[in-house]
Amino acid sequence: MQIFKYKDKLTYGVAMRDFVKLCKALSDETRLRILSILLERECCVCEVMQALDISQTRASRNLAVLYEAGFLRLRKDGLWSIYSIDKGSTNEYSSDLVRVVNKALKQNKALEHDRERLRKAVRVGPSCAEKMRGEKTIA
Repeated sequence: MQIFKYKDKLTYGVAMRDFVKLCKALSDETRLRILSILLERECCVCEVMQALDISQTRASRNLAVLYEAGFLRLRKDGLWSIYSIDKGSTNEYSSDLVRVVNKALKQNKALEHDRERLRKAVRVGPSCAEKMRGEKTIA
């Protein structure tokens, strides 16, 4: 079975590297969980933190991996960085892989807990990490 149908080796090599990058981005449970909640709706980092019950560092790092691989779109809305699934991705395989992930994880009970927490998640601002921990922010 030939996945890549390119005549020249350079184009084939680039396509293969892009495909490997996509697969590596999907090789982590946290990133699959993030994709799962972003299939529900767009989220800022603090909403991802709340939905997955993870730290700001872990949420940001994994969102960056998914963004760099081409799965996500990023837009700024005032103080927030809002992530969503990039439905218009230039990578021809990312939308197919997102559909596969969605189908595979749709009935997953553990991810249902993430989706439940997402329904309760709120945008708390640029100092969300401190507010999530209940610490005071210093002005």
